[in-house]
Amino acid sequence: MKKIVLGLLIILLGLQSCNSQKKNETKNPTNKTISDLSIYNLPSQWTTQDNKNIEMKDLKGKVLVMVMIYTSCKSACPRLVADMRNIEERIPANLKDKVQLVLVSIDPTVDTPKRLKEFSIENKMDGNQWLFLRSTEENTREFAAVLAVNYKKISPMDFSHSNIISVFNAEGELAFQQEGLGVSYDETVNKITEEAEKLN
Repeated sequence: MKKIVLGLLIILLGLQSCNSQKKNETKNPTNKTISDLSIYNLPSQWTTQDNKNIEMKDLKGKVLVMVMIYTSCKSACPRLVADMRNIEERIPANLKDKVQLVLVSIDPTVDTPKRLKEFSIENKMDGNQWLFLRSTEENTREFAAVLAVNYKKISPMDFSHSNIISVFNAEGELAFQQEGLGVSYDETVNKITEEAEKLN
């Protein structure tokens, strides 16, 4: 965890250093200055499953639960998707509107907005709390580095990749990471709940 946080710090400091004054002036909905460790400083553009263009800063104000997958994956990704659904089910009903569950594609060539929309419907993840994102290969690589997710194309349709679910607080700062498949997500749900309760 310390290594992940250190990597996140180095990447985000590097990204913001050339324009730190402007970025430090960015405010979140509670009028707190966004820290240099916030993913809301990332300038990359993303496209949603509804074909809308957004930046990470457009997600501020909610607790973010994020995972990187690709829709043609037949091994680890279905388990990660199931974990995300199970986590969503365990979030207290009164806090659900304070949480955004985000699935980021590592295969933007195949995972078009149309394909992401189909995948969200197939997996019963088409409610407002679910967000699917894709971007350029460069932006995807950069964001994977922020999440400490490693991935590599091993065949025309397959990738090997890290299995990490990340929780970000409402200011876009990394609060917790769950790594591995088949692990308990009690700590993840507890952290999401803790961060969401701060927004009440």
